Amino acid sequence: ILIKLLLFIIDPNRETQISPKEGWQVYSSAQDPDGRCICTVVAPEQNLCSRDAKSRQLRQLLEKVQNMSQSIEVLNLRTQRDFQYVLKMETQMKGLKAKFRQIEDDRKTLMTKHFQELKEKMDELLPLIPVLEQYKTDAKLITQFKEEIRNLSAVLTGIQEEIGAYDYEELHQRVLSLETRLRDCMKKLTCGKLMKITGPITVKTSGTRFGAWMTDPLASEKNNRVWYMDSYTNNKIVREYKSIADFVSGAESRTYNLPFKWAGTNHVVYNGSLYFNKYQSNIIIKYSFDMGRVLAQRSLEYAGFHNVYPYTWGGFSDIDLMADEIGLWAVYATNQNAGNIVISQLNQDTLEVMKSWSTGYPKRSAGESFMICGTLYVTNSHLTGAKVYYSYSTKTSTYEYTDIPFHNQYFHISMLDYNARDRALYAWNNGHQVLFNVTLFHIIKTEDDT
Repeated sequence: ILIKLLLFIIDPNRETQISPKEGWQVYSSAQDPDGRCICTVVAPEQNLCSRDAKSRQLRQLLEKVQNMSQSIEVLNLRTQRDFQYVLKMETQMKGLKAKFRQIEDDRKTLMTKHFQELKEKMDELLPLIPVLEQYKTDAKLITQFKEEIRNLSAVLTGIQEEIGAYDYEELHQRVLSLETRLRDCMKKLTCGKLMKITGPITVKTSGTRFGAWMTDPLASEKNNRVWYMDSYTNNKIVREYKSIADFVSGAESRTYNLPFKWAGTNHVVYNGSLYFNKYQSNIIIKYSFDMGRVLAQRSLEYAGFHNVYPYTWGGFSDIDLMADEIGLWAVYATNQNAGNIVISQLNQDTLEVMKSWSTGYPKRSAGESFMICGTLYVTNSHLTGAKVYYSYSTKTSTYEYTDIPFHNQYFHISMLDYNARDRALYAWNNGHQVLFNVTLFHIIKTEDDT
């Protein structure tokens, strides 16, 4: 799942505008108040920069069509030759058959021997009749094939001419150059600000009304395992699938029987381990899937638990564990902060709280929340009409009220988490596992920025 990124890039010596069909879009702009050039880059969807491969496939297809056309032409000539021969035989057979009928009528006047010889010759010719009919059918089919091949060749030639506006090698080099430039730009990306949420895309419908599903944001590109945890309490079974496709088809690869029951639906998989809230406690558990055992556990000091400070839907959702581009986080509420949300950054190995921020947003008034680039985004409801209503930046320790709507298609969200690798929101929506795309606003730092 990819998202569209709004990028600002410094390139004062070159102004380039690439067609949207070529993938990346680069537009130059004026200088900002500090005298720095600003450019906009809109990232494409996956595989849009592989036009040279598509062109190569088109050429190969055109060559195959031309070869097929030549083969059909040879077959047509051979068939027409045989067809003329069979037509000649058909005429002879029809004349012989008529003569035979006449002779048969007068057979009493003929010698028995001559009659039998004539009948045997007729019997030898009879099998040629269905062959003739088959040749007629084949001749019609070949004529149709020739016409279809002729039309297809014309269409492919037109497409090739349209794409051939650029030399293939030149186009390939332009794409490589653009990819290299944008990779350099991506290295300078700072964290983005949430601008828009689109979707959802329904991946699967399964389980109860409440649950969680997730992938590992730190996994390699080839590792697309999915973990599935149904219900918000009284369960210890985690189901693993090797890919989204296996998850959709139900091809389970492994199950894990955790040593403790979990509370809520706000778990997270991060760097190969599952982090979850132990049932009826404010203890956080780190469980390694590879080792099959608990690596660490720690009490989250003063954190409310067991429906003391849940999200609006309840379900023991007091402690919400999440991960983003910066690291591992816990979102909860305490009596000391009057039931308002507290954000704590955790050490992923020891679960120690490295730093905390106290917000002024009541935890019980939040539908769900998620972290992107160190900023907490809080939804105003878990029901219809939901939107991202409030955000808190841990970088600046400031908050703002926002208005970013999203479509709550199945009317009850009990889990909503951001995945930094996929740049998407994973959600459990009333027994449906769905994905939301997000659009982030990014700023690229230049070498002269301090």
